[in-house]
Amino acid sequence: MKNQNLLNATIQSALQRRAWCLAVGALSAAVATTPALAQEMTEAEAPAVTSFGEALAQGEATLGFRARTELVDVDGNDVDLTSLKTRLTYSSAAYQGFSTVIEMDDVTHLTDFEGGIGDPEGTEVNQAYLAYTTGATTFKYGRQRILLDNQRFVGGVGFRQNEQTYDGFSASNTSFADTTLFLAHIHNVNRIFGEDSPIGDHTNDTYLLNAKYAGLPAGTLSGYAYLIDNEDAAAFSTNTYGVRFAGSQNALGYALEYATQSAAANNPADYDADYVLAEGTYKLGVVTLAAGYELLGADGAEAQFITPLATLHKFQGWSDKFLGGGTGNIAGGIEDVYLTLGTSLGSVKFALNYHQLSSDDSDVSGMDKLGSEAGFLVAGKLAGVNLSMKYSNYTADDFSVDTNKLWLTAAAQF
Repeated sequence: MKNQNLLNATIQSALQRRAWCLAVGALSAAVATTPALAQEMTEAEAPAVTSFGEALAQGEATLGFRARTELVDVDGNDVDLTSLKTRLTYSSAAYQGFSTVIEMDDVTHLTDFEGGIGDPEGTEVNQAYLAYTTGATTFKYGRQRILLDNQRFVGGVGFRQNEQTYDGFSASNTSFADTTLFLAHIHNVNRIFGEDSPIGDHTNDTYLLNAKYAGLPAGTLSGYAYLIDNEDAAAFSTNTYGVRFAGSQNALGYALEYATQSAAANNPADYDADYVLAEGTYKLGVVTLAAGYELLGADGAEAQFITPLATLHKFQGWSDKFLGGGTGNIAGGIEDVYLTLGTSLGSVKFALNYHQLSSDDSDVSGMDKLGSEAGFLVAGKLAGVNLSMKYSNYTADDFSVDTNKLWLTAAAQF
């Protein structure tokens, strides 16, 4: 990790990318339009501390624990793991707009590790960044959590014990009414496999741009450009451009999304593939019903639409049968038709889901109906401890083998 060269590398790379230049220009213009606002906030909210040392002394620390037992049955072959994640997070107070966050994670195996479960043992820095806020703009430099939209393209894989975080520089601006502009340059991705794994870190020269407008009566409109240059995994290097619209009217909710993707940087493939999402929800009393269609398309045998920075566990079923080596897709692409039902009884939440997965291009994959998955989740809180039980059952048709997974989780924070 070459932190000392990050700013120079960022500037040099930005000069080479017109899209990045335009975005930075827009952000700069936004900041420039609000000097009065910045001055007003500075005068009205004078800092309560007189030095950065005092800001550190007035910071807050939290301690969290998450214990989990995961039971996996892959076509009759059983593995299990009980692990404990301990997280210590320190956030300083602000001094003249500057603040810092440091977060340490430790994952300890309480039972023998047999493999087949994505929660490696280890201790590492999960976040460590310096932030500066001026007016409606916040800059961050260092290791940080980045969660964009519904995490379909950029997320933290927070379900796993070792979270995915990003080393780099980011800027977020809310100067314009109902609008959030986010820009980032990432030079390293800290993946869920841990520092001791040869695939635990991926060196990047990646740019993330996301603009969100929430001022429409019917919902929120997002536009994005994710320009991934992965220097360790060439097949992950892609340019993705898309738009998302999501909102609700009374009991009806909806989400529509389209993106197009092509190979970039060192990727040896030459392809163009599409992503499509259409989802609707309806609230009937205490019950919420949802149905959706998601397509990660393919460009013949050349390649398929991938999401290597996504929180993949949230999509295509909890059994994680379609991780595709971290790409989130397989040859021929994937069509996912899904149904969910959610409700609550007091403070206890219940959810049921069902996925029917098919190949987008059966001529390429040699498969038609890939498989189906059914699952349920029960979650609640008892004596300050968050408890959950989650189960998934994948029934194979043309792809992979039957798989059952059960997670029992208890988490608390102090």
